[in-house]
Amino acid sequence: MTRTVRAVAVQPKWHAHDFLNAAAFERWMKQQLEMARPHLSATHPNLVVLTELNGLPLVLRGGALAAASGKFEWAAALLFVHHLPQALPILVKEKVSPIRALQLARANENAALYLKTCQKLARECGVYLVSGSTPMPHYQLCGTRLRREGRALYNQTLIFAPDGSLIGSADKVHLTPDEQAGGVDLTPGKLEDLRVFPTPVGDLGVAISLDAFRADVIGKLMNGGCTVLLQPDANGSPWTGKEGIYPAGQQPRDQPLAWLESSWQVTDGNQIRYAVNPMVVGNLLDMTFDGQSAITGPDEGEVTEGGLSYVMTPPRRGFLALLPWVSDGTPQELREVGQQLAAGSGHPLENAYLSGAVHADLHLPPSTLVPPPATPHERALTAFLEGQASLPLSPLRWGWAALLTLLGASWWLIRRLQRRK
Repeated sequence: MTRTVRAVAVQPKWHAHDFLNAAAFERWMKQQLEMARPHLSATHPNLVVLTELNGLPLVLRGGALAAASGKFEWAAALLFVHHLPQALPILVKEKVSPIRALQLARANENAALYLKTCQKLARECGVYLVSGSTPMPHYQLCGTRLRREGRALYNQTLIFAPDGSLIGSADKVHLTPDEQAGGVDLTPGKLEDLRVFPTPVGDLGVAISLDAFRADVIGKLMNGGCTVLLQPDANGSPWTGKEGIYPAGQQPRDQPLAWLESSWQVTDGNQIRYAVNPMVVGNLLDMTFDGQSAITGPDEGEVTEGGLSYVMTPPRRGFLALLPWVSDGTPQELREVGQQLAAGSGHPLENAYLSGAVHADLHLPPSTLVPPPATPHERALTAFLEGQASLPLSPLRWGWAALLTLLGASWWLIRRLQRRK
């Protein structure tokens, strides 16, 4: 018998100040569930999907000076100095980059906050919650404590049930250049580790951002029986500009046109029945994020004649719900608006992005899948969420070596800032 499920994609707008402390982050996340609340069904189970890397800026926590710097590169340097006692031993011992060392030094505290916040929101709203994604290592359960497994740091999605329990996790396989070394320095996940999770809101498969454009990921999830593709996204460039990732030798296309090759193409080609693609917007320090959140799938007579589509593309069938962009106009006018919205434009429209939520009812067949066994990482997170294990706080590690390095790093930072003037 067919199941009806209400899917909601939330498009938030972020600012650096949303991540300066735990209370600000909890408030920002709760606001997203409040945006979803008017869209929830009173008669069907609800699936709420949040955006990619919504936990990444937690590295700013406690770093008001770094947030005030206005630039990602400066903020990273200031944060490394600020957290030097924790980051330096990781940098030296584990031989990772400074940005990886900084994130690993903060990983336990930020993971604890992220996990507990998402668990609480799923319980309070009674929804199946796709957390978005956050940089997180894999953990092992050692007695009553969680221990970080190696030096890897993944772009990771977590799925929660309405009772706050963890259904599963997924790591992003295909990283963008900004996520690789030289950027935030994350670790690519393994294709073979992707799984499909049977739930009352569909057989869920996760393809974070770029993964939804890649045939190997879609094929793995399709062959695993996925009926609802989850595509949390954080597009780090003006929406009406040109695509940033494209095959060598080809000319870049308008980004909305290129974006049709993710969720919309997957469902239009009957590879997977439905897809939910929320996108974050807003200028975070000097980085620009923009897009249009969408839910795609078979029309089933529920879409207005002629269909919807992203700006700068012709109307088409297959968009069950789509958040509007900031304005309408010719392609050239829209490109200009995109630049006006972007970080550092100085225009009155700077950072005037639209936030909101969209929903659609999904009609799904009964699931015949068996839930995959939990990984050691998922068992460790479950133990933490159930209060049976703790995430140890990072100890303060000073000493003369750290103090001298702090002074040297401070001198380096001052000289670097002076050269940029």
